[in-house]
Amino acid sequence: MKYVLFICTPVGGEELSPEEIAEDPRFTSYIDEVRSRDVVKGGARLRPHTDATTVRVHGDEVLLSDGPFVESKEYVAGIDIIEVADLDEAISLASRHPAALGGGSVEVRPVWE
Repeated sequence: MKYVLFICTPVGGEELSPEEIAEDPRFTSYIDEVRSRDVVKGGARLRPHTDATTVRVHGDEVLLSDGPFVESKEYVAGIDIIEVADLDEAISLASRHPAALGGGSVEVRPVWE
């Protein structure tokens, strides 16, 4: 089954650059594991929530606002698309993600196929 892991970071928390992630042993260990198991099928590291633009449509009017769509204690910092046997395996993988271990969270959501 395919799942999306939404990697969430606390607002005001540590925002690592891609270069810092590549040098951080917490991330390199996790990345090495998921690559060796060939479970990650796609994903992306997202720019900070402050770079977001939210689009809403009311009738014929398109409304734009800066930032994320809701006030929150966390924001989505990246996504991984994984293919694993079942929800238990997806949860096991998410529970070892450095974001979950570092005070953030990882939302696991199945993909419609």
